[in-house]
Amino acid sequence: METGNTAYRDALFVNDMAKWMVAAKKADFNQIAEKYHITPVLARIIRNRDIVEDEEIRRFLCGDLQDLNDPFLMKDMERAVDIIMEKIRAGKRIRIIGDYDVDGICSTYILLTGIRELGGKVDTVIPHRIKDGYGLNEHLIESAAEDGVDTIVTCDNGIAAAPQIGLAKEKGMTVVVTDHHEVPFEETSAGRNYLLPKADAVVDPKQADCPYPFKQICGAVVAMKFMQVLMDLSDMPGKDMARHRELLDEMLVFGALATVCDVMELKDENRIIVKKGLELMRHTTNLGLKALLSVNGIDGKELSPYHAGFIIGPCMNATGRLDTAARALSLFEAKDWGEAVTIAGDLKSLNDSRKQMTEDGVKEAVAMVEETNIKDDRVLVVYLPKCHESLAGIIAGKVKEKFGKPAFVLTRGEEGIKGSGRSIEAYHMYEELTACKELFTHYGGHKMAAGVSLPDEGAVEEFRKRLNENCKLTDEDFEQIVHIDVPMPLAYADRKFVKELSFLEPFGVGNPKPLFARKGISLLSGRKLGKNRNVGKYRIADENGICYDMIYFGDLEQFDAFLSQRFGSIVAERLYEGRLNMGEADISMVYYPEINSFAGKENIQIVMQYYC
Repeated sequence: METGNTAYRDALFVNDMAKWMVAAKKADFNQIAEKYHITPVLARIIRNRDIVEDEEIRRFLCGDLQDLNDPFLMKDMERAVDIIMEKIRAGKRIRIIGDYDVDGICSTYILLTGIRELGGKVDTVIPHRIKDGYGLNEHLIESAAEDGVDTIVTCDNGIAAAPQIGLAKEKGMTVVVTDHHEVPFEETSAGRNYLLPKADAVVDPKQADCPYPFKQICGAVVAMKFMQVLMDLSDMPGKDMARHRELLDEMLVFGALATVCDVMELKDENRIIVKKGLELMRHTTNLGLKALLSVNGIDGKELSPYHAGFIIGPCMNATGRLDTAARALSLFEAKDWGEAVTIAGDLKSLNDSRKQMTEDGVKEAVAMVEETNIKDDRVLVVYLPKCHESLAGIIAGKVKEKFGKPAFVLTRGEEGIKGSGRSIEAYHMYEELTACKELFTHYGGHKMAAGVSLPDEGAVEEFRKRLNENCKLTDEDFEQIVHIDVPMPLAYADRKFVKELSFLEPFGVGNPKPLFARKGISLLSGRKLGKNRNVGKYRIADENGICYDMIYFGDLEQFDAFLSQRFGSIVAERLYEGRLNMGEADISMVYYPEINSFAGKENIQIVMQYYC
């Protein structure tokens, strides 16, 4: 296995589902390994993530909180802090308006906790997904005016609410926007005209003239940085620095949770925020969060982005989808353990209900694509009139994963047709919607996800038609590419190497687990695990006859069909009877190794990702 200065040529394996490409990026891997006390293989993996300069490598391997970007670099940060500090001193009524997803809930909690700690007269409103829709609307502005609110602070929304903010200004209110979404624009003969709201301060790193160096932070991190500056500059009497440090640590936990759940790329400071935040989450003193960890059986465990994104986050999202997100916020404000456990249990139950509803919706959507001419479209538009509108985005994501195409799921809302879309890398969803924006009563989003509202069912087919007529995706854009870090014998994956891979954590979007590849792997035996028998556990052997445990979490029906086609149905049957010999059923596979702990014992387990 090469680990020196010369890179691999692009090794290419092809199966029916994907192309396997071996990274061929050059660097002096031995020199990097020696300098940072890592193996040349790890040096190669780091280079494959385009981390090249010494400072980048140091920050990637050893980054700490002092490496986070300076919040003062964010445009309007000082102005926003000055405004809120003055409002607190004057005893003015402040209202935080958030969003109903995890990022919105965490952002709201961060701002509420910080402003309240500084003595601010503050309350919150989280819009109801169905009654209010996303972000600011005229009803929320009118309600704030009636309640005597002096200042509105938005979080995880506001950048696209120019008319609503204009209404608030007409009513004499001060408005501070904290957001992370794209700034809306209109195409003109002179180019794009960006439509910033006329708020008193707009804190959003996506503004074209914002000098903040890393634009891909979530709304909760913008809120966290805002509170960091506000609390640092506060001149309140009896300022307790230890208490402030404790609160900022708690805000870091919620910033990390939101970063994962809002699917931000785990690059630059996001990696540090998530890594440090999840470490602190394990020992959280927030009763609500501790209760949520407890009812899900992960209290006290070492936490990863998986726990944040697939266990904690969905429980919070379920309230915004099937009930009201204010319940999740009340969980984190709970001061009594019994109350916290009760709310956390309710959230878990709601999420369990949501899972079954989602599964049913996915089955219906997939069947509709496969059994109609929709399957020939480059952009999939599926209309499920009876689907709960809050589940459209989740179902769209599953449809996108199943077919490898941009997908929208539409449903019948209380007013007209509503829906959500999820995209592939080559398709900028927000820009494509902007190209036919006259079809919508409302729309918004970014490159990878969007939401739409249509006036009635008659507009559904026109929406599908326009998206596909405008679509410029080529066959190549739909081709799945599997990026392999190193073609590596299984024998290299010993305990020491697997533990070294932890230097690359946390893994997630933008920082995937490293992938390795090997040919000539013999399948020896197999069994199916789980209530639905949807996990494959196998015994395999490498080219030297050394045996390993292997697990596969992918589509087992598809894998079994591949084995039958490749080796014959008898061989596939004998695999699950444990009666195969070396060489009878050899495959190539893309994998990563992990340490599996069971009954107090540890052993190397190979996790198969792809096969051919």
